[in-house]
Amino acid sequence: MGSLVVPPALLRWVAGIDVATAAGSAAVDVPDHATTLLLRTDKRELIVMGPRTRAAYHVAAPGHSCVRVRMRPGRAQALIGRPLRDFADRALLLRELPGLDIDQFAADPVTALENAWADRPEPSERLEEAARLLAGSTVAETAARLHISERRLHALFTEGTGLSPKHFARIDRVRTVLAAGVGRWADIAATAGYYDQSHMTAEFRHFMGVPPAAFTAGRRPAATSCRAVTLR
Repeated sequence: MGSLVVPPALLRWVAGIDVATAAGSAAVDVPDHATTLLLRTDKRELIVMGPRTRAAYHVAAPGHSCVRVRMRPGRAQALIGRPLRDFADRALLLRELPGLDIDQFAADPVTALENAWADRPEPSERLEEAARLLAGSTVAETAARLHISERRLHALFTEGTGLSPKHFARIDRVRTVLAAGVGRWADIAATAGYYDQSHMTAEFRHFMGVPPAAFTAGRRPAATSCRAVTLR
């Protein structure tokens, strides 16, 4: 997998762009609170992947390549034109995405996205601000700092990300553990914001299917094939 540089014009929409080619071996898609736009370049299939609440272990046929665009919180809702409340753990085929040239997207993802999105009106940053605050605060504290009710904060997240604020924060913590790599588990747990190591282990098992030590040692659940359905 290779990561492309996200130009300034796209940073308000995009958190990252990757181009990958399947090797025919098992791969893992870790839990993610972001929505991802994916193009299978061989079939020109455009797929929107909602947030993943559990790790997905899968195998793709060797040689298949794809472009993956990880969106910033709340941005996918503006582009797709509908709330994301029902998108969690779903991979949906898009018939089209207005303004996006699929052939150009396959050949030159960055240019295609700049042409499609650079001049679009920027949506509100309220959700992204809430996500930043939630990383180090409780739901109640985040709502108070934004001067909104907890009920309004819950609606903001479910419509804009497909997850509740609490679920969004739980996934953020497990991603922090995954990004930490090798280290003392107790230290990693404290850095990620868990009560203690046992709390981290239980949460990691919930999201990844195995405890942290097993995952890092390569003892992971069996891989399966993945599929998408058409978004109507």
